[in-house]
Amino acid sequence: MPKIISANLNGIRSANTKGFFKWMALQDADFVCVQELKAQAPDMTPEFLNPGGYHGHFHYAEKKGYSGTGVYSKIAPDRVVIGFGSPEFDAEGRYVRCDFGNLTVISVYCPSGSSGPERQEAKFRFMDLFLPHLQALHAEGREVVICGDWNIAHKEIDLKNWKGNKKNSGFLPEEREWMTRIFDEVGYVDVHRGLDPREEQYTWWSNRGQAYAKNVGWRIDYHVATPGIAAKATTVAIYKEEKFSDHAPLTITYA
Repeated sequence: MPKIISANLNGIRSANTKGFFKWMALQDADFVCVQELKAQAPDMTPEFLNPGGYHGHFHYAEKKGYSGTGVYSKIAPDRVVIGFGSPEFDAEGRYVRCDFGNLTVISVYCPSGSSGPERQEAKFRFMDLFLPHLQALHAEGREVVICGDWNIAHKEIDLKNWKGNKKNSGFLPEEREWMTRIFDEVGYVDVHRGLDPREEQYTWWSNRGQAYAKNVGWRIDYHVATPGIAAKATTVAIYKEEKFSDHAPLTITYA
């Protein structure tokens, strides 16, 4: 029963000081996908590279203290692919693919457009490039689980204040339609929603105000999977007992 965790760390060094790796050691997960390392190769300690004997593979951003993704696995992958073939976004360290037999596990960190119009345009460029990549990946015929921070809340149920965010990055009509195409046209599955249709299942909270305490959040971290493995998902959990980051780890177990 593969157990897969997705966690945006908002800085691997910061998350470590807050106990992330101690928690991770207790989870006995088969795969842990991490995003927003905010670190380069020289910053990575042995504990960050191979915590508890896990195999770690990483994509570092060229810009210091920015972005970065990784996949930890109990077993060594048969194949590792760093980046998805876009010079612009591969320079930002947004994609790690690891193949294990017929299973592909990917950690992705999609751009945020919230800092201004320039980054929103970059986000749209990423979406235009990443959708064909997802189509090609689906066409390989493998079982795929893409974990990560997609920086989009898909539906109204996926954020607390949806009425006030309809014109804000992360809940724009174009972004939501893009997610719909991934599920309805390309054929991937939103695994979390398939298991848990309840409201207020958020994975990210603003640091402003009392958003975390009041659970005024967004669901922007996903397991996006091919139908075969998605159908084997049995349990989902958002871990909020400890706060390692402004995101909460999302854990799904597959039979």
